[in-house]
Amino acid sequence: MSLLLDWILEPLAYPFMQRALLAAVVTGVVCAVLSCYLVLKGWSLMGDAISHAVLPGIVVAFLLGIPFAVGAFASGVLCALATGYLKEHSRVKEDTVMGIVFSGMFALGLVMFARVDSDQHLSHILFGNVLGITTQELTQILLIAGVTLAIVMLKRRDLMLYCFDPHHARVIGMPVKWLHYGLLCLLAMTIVASLQAVGVILVIAMLIAPGIVAFMVCKTFDGMLIVATCVSVFSCVSGTLISFYLDGATGPCIVLVQALFFALALVVHQVRTRRQRTAQAALS
Repeated sequence: MSLLLDWILEPLAYPFMQRALLAAVVTGVVCAVLSCYLVLKGWSLMGDAISHAVLPGIVVAFLLGIPFAVGAFASGVLCALATGYLKEHSRVKEDTVMGIVFSGMFALGLVMFARVDSDQHLSHILFGNVLGITTQELTQILLIAGVTLAIVMLKRRDLMLYCFDPHHARVIGMPVKWLHYGLLCLLAMTIVASLQAVGVILVIAMLIAPGIVAFMVCKTFDGMLIVATCVSVFSCVSGTLISFYLDGATGPCIVLVQALFFALALVVHQVRTRRQRTAQAALS
């Protein structure tokens, strides 16, 4: 037990690890909460689209000398609006539209990044660099994540009904269009807050894994929120500590822990399903 405690506490002696763990936990919480809504809505690909589409905004923000978060958010919202417009004004299905929009914007970002003399390393943008986070960046993450989490919690019932049954939400007079684009904006803000921790490529795992794990083991939405948050926080903390001792990339370590949770949840779900089928067969 003492060895485990020492293994956990030793990295906390370093200020950069304190900042990294705090940033990882905060982004883990907001990603976990939003992931429950994305899983319920079936927007896994939308999260992937916006996460890739923020790259051009990051490059433009660097050229203009403004915070990267502003450019990334604007680029993510532009991707969401473009997807919605093309879906409504063409015969192409939404998943196809998202695929072409996010791949096109990601390719544009890579071309722009290659032409710009930036002090940012591409791997840090793609895969995150939470161990190198500064106090200013940590403050930015805390602010964005705090605002996003507060809005989600304030409108959690409306968002849940919209994600579960948008037609019923429209019938009872809820502002479905505002909820739709509001959720997209919250998704973009969450991705911006998570970029420093896991990067553009792996943020989709942070937005999907906790929600799908909770979906397989829980029967209520409130239970999903709790389980997803616990899974995400544990994954972020353990992944960050593992990356410290292995001297490896933090984002992939966090995602690997979440993948293990998914495998475990899948086994539990399969066992539960078999028991239910056996019980039903016995009763019949």
